[in-house]
Amino acid sequence: MLSVARPHRHDVLLAVLGLSGGVFLWLVGIHIQNGRLFDAPWVSLLPLAAMSALELLRRGAPCTALALGTPALVADQLTVGSLATLLMYTDLVYAAVLYGSPTASRRIPVITLLVTVAATTGLVAWVPSADALLIGIVIGMVLFGPALTGASVRNHRDAAEAARLRADQTALLAEMDRVQAVTAERSRMARELHDMVANHLSAIAIHSTAALSIDDPGTSRDALGVIRQNSVDGLTEMRRLIGLLRDSDTSGEPSAAPTLGSLDALVEQAGANSASSGLTVTLDDGREEPGPLPAPVELAAYRIVQESLTNALKHAAPGPVTVRLGRSRSALTVEVSSVFGDRPGPRAPGSGAGLVGMRERVALLGGTIGAGPGLRGDGEKIWVVRAELPVEERT
Repeated sequence: MLSVARPHRHDVLLAVLGLSGGVFLWLVGIHIQNGRLFDAPWVSLLPLAAMSALELLRRGAPCTALALGTPALVADQLTVGSLATLLMYTDLVYAAVLYGSPTASRRIPVITLLVTVAATTGLVAWVPSADALLIGIVIGMVLFGPALTGASVRNHRDAAEAARLRADQTALLAEMDRVQAVTAERSRMARELHDMVANHLSAIAIHSTAALSIDDPGTSRDALGVIRQNSVDGLTEMRRLIGLLRDSDTSGEPSAAPTLGSLDALVEQAGANSASSGLTVTLDDGREEPGPLPAPVELAAYRIVQESLTNALKHAAPGPVTVRLGRSRSALTVEVSSVFGDRPGPRAPGSGAGLVGMRERVALLGGTIGAGPGLRGDGEKIWVVRAELPVEERT
């Protein structure tokens, strides 16, 4: 069953006003022409009623309303005529351009212009007088004028809609950028938090377990000393991180980020934390080209060493832990090796987040990183973490 959309309330109002106005003009005897084929005044009410009914379709089916309204207007010209009928037809032309399809909105103004020009030219050629020219002007006002007005209003409406869509798209892109920026910042701070605190907490876990499991006052005292030192250092790192969250420079990196110059202190601290586990930590700085590095590269290298030492403290067998640095014009090489195998004594659990964080840091810089077992020159099995971080070539 075909369903017909209800007319818009404004269309119903126009139809009622047009019909009421036409009836009023008919009652007071106001007509727009005389001497027509159907000279009885009541006949003009038929085109008026038809045009009023078509006003109900001006939004739902504007082109159909215009197509049916044109014969109604022609029929009105065969009667004494009604001004209301003429005005409602101009509204149908306007509505067909404004609410019709894009094709109709382009073609109707052109067609009405051609009809106006052709009718005016024909009338002037047939009856060369001012009255013929005046009739041509009236035809243009009835046909081309409403069509031109409808096209102008439609263009403004389309432009406003396009501007609204652009604004919505811009707002959506801005929101996507904001979400991505927040996500990236959260990931960066998660890496910072893990790398700063994991080392201290691992040392605390190992030495507290040793203090609880070994019934020796000297061992317990030493373990408590290490626990206290790592607690203080961890609290200091947390305070520094909070300060960085409150105040960072415009480069996006922390203004007080650690550098490779702090590696000596880091290695010394790691050696103190792991001495009870039989680990000896040494630093071998073999950089051929000294000089400053980009801040993100130095921060990433420092964190890679820090996380690798934390993992060695958790999992490495007793033996040497070596940190090696190398640098060429194109890359900074960071390598941390430790003895691979089981070890006695307490061990801290690992979550695997440290390796993920290292890979993320290296990926952001466009470098490479690998972690896995290997062999030393003497055939001893070791675990090696090796990263290559690109460095901008100096000119």
